Amino acid sequence: MYVRDAMSTVVLTIGPEHTLRQAAHLMAARRVGAAVVLDADAGGLGILTERDILNSLGAGENPDYEAAGSHTTTDVVFAAPEWTLDEAAIAMVHGGFRHLIVLDDREPVGVVSVRDIMRCRSGARKRATAVPA
Repeated sequence: MYVRDAMSTVVLTIGPEHTLRQAAHLMAARRVGAAVVLDADAGGLGILTERDILNSLGAGENPDYEAAGSHTTTDVVFAAPEWTLDEAAIAMVHGGFRHLIVLDDREPVGVVSVRDIMRCRSGARKRATAVPA
């Protein structure tokens, strides 16, 4: 089985200037655990996860003032749709994270999570599809 078989095609893209509250609201509305942060000025993609938001809240930071860009992981490991699920799982374990942005021709086409991999392995192959904004 491949990443393309497991990945969510719901790719929430936000800017680094979004507040953590805005990011959390969008993630909850689209039922995703991570947002791709597109920073045109820095020339790259990053990822903001539920855990990043939780860590900020736990540190007593105000989600109405904290910018997503300040909490974004920019040293990102990307997956390709043709990776096996084992390759994705190994990358996650090695890096200590639960989400991978899936790139095809340098464009984000999905996000694969530990939950997505478990869903495929268990036989419950429900794939997420795009949710209208």
